[in-house]
Amino acid sequence: MTANRMCWSVGLSHCCLVLACLLICAEAVPISIDKTKVSPPPEKPEEKTQNVDTGLHYDRYLREVIDFLEKDQHFREKLHNTDMEDIKKGKLAKELDFVSHNVRTKLDELKRQEVSRLRTLIKAKQDIEGGKDMAIDHQALLKQFEYLNHMNPHTFEVDDLDRLIKSATRDLENYDKERHEEFKRYEMMKEHERREHLRTLDEENRQKEEEHYEELKKKHADHPKINHPGSQDQLKEVWEEADGLDPEDFDPKTFFNLHDTNGDGYFDEQELEALFTKELEKLYDPTNEEDDMVEMEEERLRMREHVMNEVDINKDRLVSLDEFLVATKKKEFLEPESWETLEQNPAYTDEELKEFEEQLAKEEQDLNQKSADLQKQKEELERQQEQLNAQKLELQQAVQHMEKLKSQKDQAPPEDNEGGNAPPAPPAGNNEPLPPGQKEEIQSHP
Repeated sequence: MTANRMCWSVGLSHCCLVLACLLICAEAVPISIDKTKVSPPPEKPEEKTQNVDTGLHYDRYLREVIDFLEKDQHFREKLHNTDMEDIKKGKLAKELDFVSHNVRTKLDELKRQEVSRLRTLIKAKQDIEGGKDMAIDHQALLKQFEYLNHMNPHTFEVDDLDRLIKSATRDLENYDKERHEEFKRYEMMKEHERREHLRTLDEENRQKEEEHYEELKKKHADHPKINHPGSQDQLKEVWEEADGLDPEDFDPKTFFNLHDTNGDGYFDEQELEALFTKELEKLYDPTNEEDDMVEMEEERLRMREHVMNEVDINKDRLVSLDEFLVATKKKEFLEPESWETLEQNPAYTDEELKEFEEQLAKEEQDLNQKSADLQKQKEELERQQEQLNAQKLELQQAVQHMEKLKSQKDQAPPEDNEGGNAPPAPPAGNNEPLPPGQKEEIQSHP
């Protein structure tokens, strides 16, 4: 299971970040990353944000479209003056009509390349499924890709940009939900396989395995206090241990500037997740048998979601300095409740696990039935093939027999000459009557 993380890309302005509801950072923050800074770093020339795969199947197309749009001065200005809701409603897409000819030409080319890529994928899928000789209705199949206008495969129009923005926004908003579902299935499958393994053991080994399992659970639960993500205690710990500063001198604004690594004035999701490194290190160690790194990534996601829900007031998937400062004045920041980790908040219920195992059993039963049906079909085909082979052999033997008879007939001499019994032919021109005996012999051999 991948540990991708999603965050809005940084660019020209707050609105540019929003348009790239699309440009999302995907890599989880490594546990080992810590910054030890005593003072804010000096200003550096603006660097282009590193492209990280969003996880969307049209990621490359999405990035290239946005990169070229940002090169147009008019479009950049509109980005600066358009809020997120207007972007989602498609108002920004209408500005495509005013971008430069060179940008529009490049966008046309990008769309044609993307349509060609999708057609290649459709053809490859059909070939794999065994339909090499079937005609392909590309228009009908392209319809499933909602992020572009399939009815016009040659030029990039306002509708294409509108579709791209809305599709990427929708897909990214559903991303975390889908990851939670994947994690739940992962956890249930892990427990299911553990139970299946226990069934294969005798009583003594089963008891040892259960004892070992409980021991690992206790070891994992034995960890230092986990601070509530986004609370004063949690941030002060980062301030002291990662930044090397005196916790008594904690200042929210300075803290924000220290950890706004790209200096754009916002905490994106990756920067926010970096703040949880110390808490995750208390819970997970890659060298420990009892610590599951897939669970660590789910814990990271839960922490980030919680802080975003509490702090991100305008729901743009970014935390501005103002939003951050407002959050530091809340009671929840100063006196947070205890944080429930995954071990205290399981991903599934007993009923869900039961339904999952029943579904697995049904799927296994269906597969077994299909396998049995296929085996019967195979045996029937083999029987029919044997019959065909036997009929073919009989036919070949009959043909060979007929050819042999024909050959013998063609090679045999005329019957009149057999055994030398044929009477001599009468001399030409001799009209004298034959003797009685010879005349009868000739009549008996017509």
